[in-house]
Amino acid sequence: MRVEDLPLSDRFVDHFAAQGIRELYPPQAEAVAAGVCDGSNVVAAMPTASGKTFVAELALLTADGPGLYVCPLRALAREKYETFASLPGVEVGVSTGDVDATGEELAGNDVVVATSEKVDSAIRNGAAWVDDLACVVVDEVHLLGAKRRGPTLEVTLATLRRRCPDVQVVALSATVDNPTAIADWLDATLVESDWRPVDLRTGVYASGSVRFDDGDVIPVSGVGAESDTDPDAAAVDPDLDEATEATAGLVGDAVDAGGQCLAFVRSRREAAALADRLATEGLAERLGIADDAGAAAETVAGIDGTVTGQALADGLRAGVAFHHAGLRAGHRAVVEEAFRARAIACICATPTLAAGVNVPARRVVVRDQRRYTGSGTEWLPVLEVHQMCGRAGRPGLDPHGEAVLVGDASTREELVDRYVHGEPEAVDSQLADPGALRTHVLSAVATGFAATEAEILDLFEGTFYARETGAGGLADAVAAAVDDLVAMGMVERETGGSVDDYRLLATPVGGTTSRQYVRPETGERLVAGLRTAAGMETVTPLTVLGIVCNTPDMDDTYLGNRERAEIYRFARTHAAELTTGMGDADDFEGWLESVKTARILDEWIAGATVEELVDDYRIGPGDLDARIERAEWLLSAADALAAVLDLTLPAIGRTRSRL
Repeated sequence: MRVEDLPLSDRFVDHFAAQGIRELYPPQAEAVAAGVCDGSNVVAAMPTASGKTFVAELALLTADGPGLYVCPLRALAREKYETFASLPGVEVGVSTGDVDATGEELAGNDVVVATSEKVDSAIRNGAAWVDDLACVVVDEVHLLGAKRRGPTLEVTLATLRRRCPDVQVVALSATVDNPTAIADWLDATLVESDWRPVDLRTGVYASGSVRFDDGDVIPVSGVGAESDTDPDAAAVDPDLDEATEATAGLVGDAVDAGGQCLAFVRSRREAAALADRLATEGLAERLGIADDAGAAAETVAGIDGTVTGQALADGLRAGVAFHHAGLRAGHRAVVEEAFRARAIACICATPTLAAGVNVPARRVVVRDQRRYTGSGTEWLPVLEVHQMCGRAGRPGLDPHGEAVLVGDASTREELVDRYVHGEPEAVDSQLADPGALRTHVLSAVATGFAATEAEILDLFEGTFYARETGAGGLADAVAAAVDDLVAMGMVERETGGSVDDYRLLATPVGGTTSRQYVRPETGERLVAGLRTAAGMETVTPLTVLGIVCNTPDMDDTYLGNRERAEIYRFARTHAAELTTGMGDADDFEGWLESVKTARILDEWIAGATVEELVDDYRIGPGDLDARIERAEWLLSAADALAAVLDLTLPAIGRTRSRL
């Protein structure tokens, strides 16, 4: 099927032709046959790089009205915004922040790109623009099964379909075990395909060679069956183990063949360590990109003077980069763009890169298939590993893609069974989680969508959970959530003529908590902290930062054993400024972590530099940026709640203005 045969205007046909898109891939043609250009609901379960974005564009460009593209990550939202904004004559808006606003400035755009959290928040705050939507495209819909963001995606999609019964829904997904269930929930036609524009072969490394699923066996340079590591070197540096040396050999071989690589490891520390190891391999010279790699390094070095940034720049000069959430957004953007421009030979990354931006490579190496959980290690989900492997193979550039799982003789067969031949997991709803349910029950009541438990259940009838288990399965859980919200002061029962005759109303605190887009548990903590602070003789920035940092919505800041005693002394010294006493914390370790975060932010507003804080507290510069952003949001919520409680705490506004 040719693009010119689709119901698109000439300007779009010409635009796609200029990008080399003249004929549809088979799964794209299947999506057209399923009605994606005719307003029909479609679920497209397709491998990475098989053309899902073009399916989204077809739906958005042929819809009879504005469209919404929902994606899970900010970086992905920015990338898709740029893709859609390049379409001739299409007005595109993007929104990923300001979760306490309606986003009314988005009205009037042909396409809006937003995270599910932003859309959920806009609905809670009474956004009218969502009622005009003709098409909603949901990227990475399999994230319905994610514990934290899955319930938000699920309820948001159910709410949109309830408010706009005629809206077209196009859901895009990696291959999962139960795509039919997702399609049934959305009343959609399923397009399921394993077709890729570039063939992918997957293999397992062990004992000096890789055995691929097509039967081919290849040796790996620099490692052997008997001993892959110099034992004397390994004794000095335990990181020089077989898996790392095998990874170096796999990367080097691909680079010598003219290809780029992605190497996935379990943690930030491992990503930086592997990049440091690969920097000794002369990859930039071997790939012939030394000048371009040096230019990328200078760009990164100019972003800041942090140890992390300098380490990244040093690696880039050698043609190697690391990529993880501890990097600043600017760092990550440079790495991603430089890799796409062939100025980097290899990126060493944590698994988050696999589910994010578009960075295909000739070869993908998954060195680590297990990760730490706090009490031990566990296997990575099959779907997660398949997403990593799916990054291998660049259409038009590579004859094929290769994905290699690094194992040894004892794990080879298990890796083959689990990941090479194994099927990805089914997507299961996480809506029944008590914390998630409290959040969305409060939202339903605060927005006026529901005023009784029966109405809440009716609202949730459109969720994936209800489709799979029946709405009745939520009845007891909803009743428990309502009881919890009443006890927390978020909801009250307005009784009628009998004990069983009542309506649910959000209290002023509950309504503000929902509109500010913080969890009920966070709202409860903020209220308690604000009331305590109002009775204190002196309220300092540390006081209000301590309040907002000791909430579930502020990400934890890791507290190492070496700094625990110092943070304990700091908390004891500044006890008069903190609203929670050392003996009053329900979770002492968690509270101590919140004190560390508050201290970091207090020093930031006092004039400490990014470089100083990164060095002093062993955090990534991206972690600091994220904590500052969250603190601004939570201080805004605290200010709004203080107004509801009629408390005067000018330190909140002063602190927020200095962040």
